[in-house]
Amino acid sequence: MSDGDSTLSRAADAVEEASNAKALDVLARSGFAVMALLHIIVGVIAIAIAFGHPGDAETTGAIARLGDNPWGPIVLWGCVAACLGLALWQASEATLRARSLPRKERLAKLASSGFLAIAYGSVGLTFAGFAVGQRSDSGDRTRDFSAILMANPVGPWVLVALGLTILGIGVYFVIKGVRRGFKEELFHFDGTRRGRLIDGLGVTGHVAKGIALNLTGLLFVIAAAKHRPDESTGLDGGLKALQDHPFGPALLVAIGAGFIAYGIFALVRARFGRM
Repeated sequence: MSDGDSTLSRAADAVEEASNAKALDVLARSGFAVMALLHIIVGVIAIAIAFGHPGDAETTGAIARLGDNPWGPIVLWGCVAACLGLALWQASEATLRARSLPRKERLAKLASSGFLAIAYGSVGLTFAGFAVGQRSDSGDRTRDFSAILMANPVGPWVLVALGLTILGIGVYFVIKGVRRGFKEELFHFDGTRRGRLIDGLGVTGHVAKGIALNLTGLLFVIAAAKHRPDESTGLDGGLKALQDHPFGPALLVAIGAGFIAYGIFALVRARFGRM
């Protein structure tokens, strides 16, 4: 190994050691807790929509609910720090902590944790936007994004690819829930009655989230097929589209309850899960 490689290796070791700091661990767990709370709020909003109440069953709608109280700004900035800390932790998982893994596992970790780092960072920036008064609606942003794509000759194909990707992620969540693939993230209560309850929450929550993502991805594909960007409305639009079907409200309640179950499971994972 050359002196340059040795220096880089020592520097990477030092940065990895810094990423294991207790403060980052606390921030990352707090970030998981924030994401869990967002799922619970989205679930409550979805159930309210099923009974005819207004609401936006999506991340921005949940963030708005968190900000609509006297402590709103403090809560929002706290969520910014937690989500960005979680994004930084995921970035370290994708790079520094995966250095010793075999090549195939390292690339898989880079893709999965790298995607999560971007996703959590995006949620953190959304919190920051709300904290400074720049509220936005993710459904509107999705429609605008789809309209921009549609203006390009290859845009519809990109939109189809995006929809199929979301559908794939949805299928992944369903399979992960049915096969209890989440157990490797949370083994603290294995073999106990409480553990069986948490497993049930995990199965229900992952399957419900997968179904919701499938609805979202399907809307992207339909919007591309019809060349109607206004029909790609994200999670909120996917859930509200169920209202027009005979069993839609019941399914909305079921998905909302599933999101709440996922949120409760994620809260337990935030506290006791492997980091």
